[in-house]
Amino acid sequence: MAVRETMRLWASGVTVVTTRAGDRRAGMTVSAFTSLSLDPPLVLVALHKDTEVARLIRRSRLFGISILGEEGEVLSQQFAGITPLPEGADRFHGVATQMRVTGVPILADAIAWLDCRVVRLREMATHLAVVGEVLDTGRRDDPVRPLVYHNRGYTRLAP
Repeated sequence: MAVRETMRLWASGVTVVTTRAGDRRAGMTVSAFTSLSLDPPLVLVALHKDTEVARLIRRSRLFGISILGEEGEVLSQQFAGITPLPEGADRFHGVATQMRVTGVPILADAIAWLDCRVVRLREMATHLAVVGEVLDTGRRDDPVRPLVYHNRGYTRLAP
């Protein structure tokens, strides 16, 4: 598909979007993420609408975004479903998390994170556009470098 071949040349940061509804939690690697507004603080993430993460976000109306650093390739692969996991384990297997305002899991090894409440959901073809209000956020002290996805692979920013 021509659009896929074109868009693979767009470099993007790598995030893990997480959520919780009742005793169920889910997370997935997502590169379709951006800031929409600083006042009020709004972010946008696009998720395939048939994923467990999208289903739980529809139910809970809460989500977290963990921005991965250049050492986060293993986490990205695990939350993308590439890494084999033990029978019955979810994608959080062996991953340290923390909870902030909403109670959704945030990856402890992220270089930055946002804890969000859904303000708008919009189905768009195969994906769900999720707009969230940032209720809490944090980051590591500098220097930090993000993990970058480009041309079907991970790359790092030059120092």
